[in-house]
Amino acid sequence: MVSVRRQRWLVVPAILLFYFLALNSLVGDSPTMDEQNHIARGLAYLRTGDPRLSVEHPPLVNTLSALPLLTMPEISLPTADPSWEREPPDVFWYVFAEKLLWEANRDLDIQRILFLARLPLLYLTLGLALVGWHFAREMWGHPAALLVFLLLLFDPNVLANGRYVTTDLGGTLFAFLATYLLWRLWQAKGWNWRRWLWAAICIGLAFSSKLSTLVFAPIWAILALLPLYGPSERSWHSSGRRLLQLLLAGLAAFWLVWLVFAFEWGHFLFLDARLAGLARAQGPMPTFWSGVERILLLSGGGRSGFLLGQFSDHGFPFYFPIALLVKTPLLTLVLLLVAAITLLALPKARARAVFLLLPPLAYFAASLLSALNLGYRHLLPMLPFIYLLIGGLASRPVRAWAWRYFVGHGEDGSEVSLAPVIPVALLVLNLLLIDAWMHPHYLSYFNLAAGGPSNGHRILIDSNIDWGQDLLRLQRWMAEEEIDRLKLAWFGTADPAYFGLNYDPLPGFPRPEFISQWTEPPFNTAAPEPGVYAISASSLWELPLADKNVYPWFRQREPDYRVGYSIMIYEIR
Repeated sequence: MVSVRRQRWLVVPAILLFYFLALNSLVGDSPTMDEQNHIARGLAYLRTGDPRLSVEHPPLVNTLSALPLLTMPEISLPTADPSWEREPPDVFWYVFAEKLLWEANRDLDIQRILFLARLPLLYLTLGLALVGWHFAREMWGHPAALLVFLLLLFDPNVLANGRYVTTDLGGTLFAFLATYLLWRLWQAKGWNWRRWLWAAICIGLAFSSKLSTLVFAPIWAILALLPLYGPSERSWHSSGRRLLQLLLAGLAAFWLVWLVFAFEWGHFLFLDARLAGLARAQGPMPTFWSGVERILLLSGGGRSGFLLGQFSDHGFPFYFPIALLVKTPLLTLVLLLVAAITLLALPKARARAVFLLLPPLAYFAASLLSALNLGYRHLLPMLPFIYLLIGGLASRPVRAWAWRYFVGHGEDGSEVSLAPVIPVALLVLNLLLIDAWMHPHYLSYFNLAAGGPSNGHRILIDSNIDWGQDLLRLQRWMAEEEIDRLKLAWFGTADPAYFGLNYDPLPGFPRPEFISQWTEPPFNTAAPEPGVYAISASSLWELPLADKNVYPWFRQREPDYRVGYSIMIYEIR
């Protein structure tokens, strides 16, 4: 077995490889759909101390992302624009972000702004892997710790979302860290105030990172009640103590969240008519509670989702099950099933297996109730628990069981087998091969059972494959193919004109010059005129329109080229 000292020699090259893959890919990605909103939230909060833009997303992760932007004092905040005064009230933060990036600072290097804002996310991704290391070491031992570290670092979905200025990876990290610290707290006998304080702090950090982490509150409550923490901790008295610890930690976390919101106080900003009475009152964190309301409204429907050629404003029951099956590496799915069966069957590992299985299962069940079907990224909080469970195959109880089963002696557990470690090590190798295959297009990863990334746009779109990340690559493709001008159906908030593209706009989303084309498409939809057509995968499916009568001619044909996996090129002569 690899010693702890030798593990360090493996960890350093792994971290260097991670940074190479992440940095080498992120510099080629254009601004994705939501990044300008997160940059605006974080920078405005740092420069003004006002969290008013942090609706739907608490400011912690956005603030961390914006810290490197303080090295660019020349960035101008458009606080004189009506959007800073919450006009229009339903989408003011989108308007402010558009003004910030593409109008007020158009003469600056947008890619430099983007690069600096993306850098902190790489460190959060490394932090996620390090939390996995410590959690696995305490739960399963040193061999599992190294493997879980590598699995979390090189999973293509973690690598994809760990390079963008969003809250998905940050929320995943802090929810996982809070769960780890609660587990450590509940492992201790009695009331360990030091461990309780750290757990409370990290619960607050989780709630300050992403609103969806609030789903973990009832999950932690269930974990507190279950007798999973040793013979002396299996009474109702112990369960009550753990639940009280969690409740008090939640109350303490509230103060930390309020601190992150700069102790904001004011009139509540609820939009629902049923909350009109509360909207006239004042209280703490009105922006936070407004975000909770908006997320609940969105989760009930109203934003178009796509699955297997179909659209719905009310969500698909099988959206997230299919997303999990087609975008999770196949060997990960296989070993998840093997690990769950094996660990649940072993008495010495059963309690820990239940502890690790319940959060992803409960989180997954909650996702099935949501109509907000926007991408696999919403399942990211499941992955650390999945890989930690898989890492349990390298634990001593499993290796001792394998020795007894295959060799037939060593019942006292003094002998262990290396055989269970091999599948987990193969999974690490499998993820590295996937990363090499997909580089630099990690966001567009689909496993081979789904037909790979080339077939992905027929199953899922939006942030699963096409988030506006390939605009710079389209620019390079035009230069290489010596194409002076093309017809562009763009899906993204980035401004193609800023990057010097010569194009005629086709129906797309959400920029005005593309949206305005939907009513009267500037080409014959039944027999398109000659030319080079560049159509984003999401625009190809005419997101977010209900009627799909603009691009059916193109959907029936294979593209002549692909830029990344998100932009389809059709040459019509």
